[in-house]
Amino acid sequence: MDLRQMEYLVALADERHFTRAAVVAGISQSGLSAAIRSLESELGTSLFTRTTRKVEPTEAGYALLPYARSMLEQAAGARDAVVRAGAALSGRLRIGAEQCLGMVDVNGLLERFHRRHPLVETHFAQAGSLDLVAMIRSGSLDVAFVATEKHLGSLRHATIGQEPLVVVAPPDHPLAGLTDIPWEALQDQDFVDFGTSWGVRTLNDDAFSSRGLHRRVRCTVNDVHTLLDLVGRGLGIAVVPQHVASKPRAETLAIRPLAQADSPRWTVSVLSSAWDQTESPATYLLDLLPAAQPV
Repeated sequence: MDLRQMEYLVALADERHFTRAAVVAGISQSGLSAAIRSLESELGTSLFTRTTRKVEPTEAGYALLPYARSMLEQAAGARDAVVRAGAALSGRLRIGAEQCLGMVDVNGLLERFHRRHPLVETHFAQAGSLDLVAMIRSGSLDVAFVATEKHLGSLRHATIGQEPLVVVAPPDHPLAGLTDIPWEALQDQDFVDFGTSWGVRTLNDDAFSSRGLHRRVRCTVNDVHTLLDLVGRGLGIAVVPQHVASKPRAETLAIRPLAQADSPRWTVSVLSSAWDQTESPATYLLDLLPAAQPV
């Protein structure tokens, strides 16, 4: 067993989906599958049950999981201790993120950065993606994690990952009886959606507008769990990134994919003006995202 295998095990156990776990782990889906099979062969037992709809840890997988997390935490702690002993970085880091991005654990990233560089004064703001883009442009943020491809222009950014949008609806809703849902079936439906600065609201508004479809946004929210709760209470349906539909509060809801291959994809990116700087705190934060290549 090695640390990479433990990383893939934890990612798959958390995401319960090979494609999403591969994105989180920064590896191809085939590479992740091969690594899990190799670990299972080494241990002589199955660690996950696999069906066409979900992936679930076996009893052996659940038994290994806390040890895997501990190994990863100890390894990260050891690396951070070496970095902290070798250099005393100071200054200020201003970082922003939209809530519940799915592709990146911003809280975990901040924790790790703080362990490495405790002298850096860190400020963290949560806001909608369009607001965060504006804050990067104005210089009031050093780094922002966003879920929009609009208004980026010449801003330096790197794509972290993508995933499809899905429909969430009450289990007794007429759309719940469909295997997958064409956009035309969403015409004139009541919706729960996020505020206009959120990335998924922009995707939804553009998708309906480009198809000449009308919808009624009955409830506007600024919290993922509130959105799922209102859908469950029958106030409307929602189109959300796939990872939102995996939350525990969505367990009683009907989750259906969108039929068209040309449906927009949820894209998470990191923006910063510090890509080419050498000694700023933002640069050291970006170094913790080795897979992110700026354009």
